[in-house]
Amino acid sequence: MSDLSVLYDAPGPRARRRNVLIAVVFLVVLAAGAGWVLSVLEDNGELDWDQWEPFFTNGNVWTTFILPGLQNTLIAAGLSMLIALPLGAALGIGRLSDHAWVRIPAGTVVEFFRAIPVLLLMLFANEAYAMWTDIDRDVRPLYAVVTGLVLYNASVLAEVVRAGVLALPRGQTDAAKAIGMRKGQIMLFVLLPQAVTAMLPAIVSQLVVIVKDTALGGAMLGYSELLDSVGLIDGNFANLLAAFTVIAVIFIVLNFLLTSFASWLEGRIRRGKRGTGAVLSTTVTDELDAAGDVPGPGGLAKT
Repeated sequence: MSDLSVLYDAPGPRARRRNVLIAVVFLVVLAAGAGWVLSVLEDNGELDWDQWEPFFTNGNVWTTFILPGLQNTLIAAGLSMLIALPLGAALGIGRLSDHAWVRIPAGTVVEFFRAIPVLLLMLFANEAYAMWTDIDRDVRPLYAVVTGLVLYNASVLAEVVRAGVLALPRGQTDAAKAIGMRKGQIMLFVLLPQAVTAMLPAIVSQLVVIVKDTALGGAMLGYSELLDSVGLIDGNFANLLAAFTVIAVIFIVLNFLLTSFASWLEGRIRRGKRGTGAVLSTTVTDELDAAGDVPGPGGLAKT
């Protein structure tokens, strides 16, 4: 059998040698660049043990700065996810409505808030809460951060939901209509359950964005989230680069856990959709045939 494919021709000996040479050169350049960066950091004292020691020997760094910031990040991100997911689903379904009085307002909301930078939404929300509500000044940044994240990400998630539903074969809707299901039932029991698996990677990507964008609240609104703790750590220990590195690693771990859970959930959903048809032995199906009880195509399978 030939190794050639319609989309890809297997490289010959010369091409393989060239690819190996390019890979080796790239690795050498990458190693040289990494060595140069490390030497510069070493010359500037950024790799000295006293820069990193507080994170390993001083528990106050974690209990006073990092863990409270992490808690605030999780609170803001969790509240935003909890509100944005159902709101985005509702807006996405609204954009698919046959009724103009539902479809047009939902589309207007989605296009409007999707076009505004999330930081601007946070700033507007903060000013609105200050002018028109009596929310305490200490918790106002949390409300502003959550509001901005919800408005922007719900609009993006609405488009994810709409695209996921529209990607399904038209026959799914036609088959549901043929058995007398109403539009709401078709969406809730036929289309959305099938679209969830396809939408999950895009939804998870947007949830990761929510976690990272909580840092905007610390930068502009004074919300004491995880990234905001870098300035406090540097002010006490004068180790800015080390603090940024530790906080970056924490963000990486958070998002890795989120994507890992989503991958596990997606695999579980896919496994749950397999083998939904009943498989009976030939003897049983023959008996049902004799009684006239075997459904048509797509019903019970013989083994």
